[in-house]
Amino acid sequence: MIERVAQAVIQRQVAAALAEDLGAGDVTAALVPASQQVRAQIIAREPAVLCGTDWADATFKQLDPSIRVDWQAQDGDTLVADRAVVKLAGPARPILTGERTALNFLQTLSATATAARRYVDAIAGTGCRILDTRKTLPGLRLAQKYAARCGGAQNHRLGLYDMVLIKENHIIAAGSIGGAISRAHQTSPGIPVEVEVESLGEFDQALAAGADIIMLDELSLDDMREAVKRNRSRESKAKLEASGSVTLATVREIALTGVDYVSIGGITKHVQAVDLSMRFEFAA
Repeated sequence: MIERVAQAVIQRQVAAALAEDLGAGDVTAALVPASQQVRAQIIAREPAVLCGTDWADATFKQLDPSIRVDWQAQDGDTLVADRAVVKLAGPARPILTGERTALNFLQTLSATATAARRYVDAIAGTGCRILDTRKTLPGLRLAQKYAARCGGAQNHRLGLYDMVLIKENHIIAAGSIGGAISRAHQTSPGIPVEVEVESLGEFDQALAAGADIIMLDELSLDDMREAVKRNRSRESKAKLEASGSVTLATVREIALTGVDYVSIGGITKHVQAVDLSMRFEFAA
């Protein structure tokens, strides 16, 4: 079961999206008689992994609770091109008004889920896991993190509060890798401490200082293998995460080095909207 986003969060995100689109009112939908009833469907124009059904539901229900929404697939399902994803029935005006907002959520979140699934499929059988990052669209962090889960990826930290992640600038400010890790364990007891390293020398420092997770940033495949070997020789092992310039063409080789995770910002940052469109079938 994929952990869903709290309804309160979804309702707030949808309300904000509708407010920026609707403004003082939908002057185009006003051309349609208020009594006009329609049936419509949203169609997938390309294969994809579906995500965003709760956001689309909330869009139409906030505009008019009488709109009937009948999903033909659920979040995490693989969509076939030119098939209906959802069927709608109800007053024409609110369905027209909600069309773009619902599609924006569905297209963006399905794009994130689809990208995640491609990477997950690419490393199948290696024992490695794909991680997302904090490189998300502002205001849609939890939504995109959920979409990554729908694609089979695992969430990295949700924000600045649930994991210490020591990067180059933190190390410079703290004076050393060991000093930064030591301070992190003191100031945030019980919270995982991760450190980003750019060489095997820095890796050894992070390992000796007791980092829980070590991010191997832009290391060569040979250096990743060596890091895995050094880590395995220790009684107290860290989790190893590879990061930096990862593509679908390279991710399997990286996973086969023996790292535990590969993190990919492009899952949420470089999304290309899935092609979905709404078509009216019937008006009465």
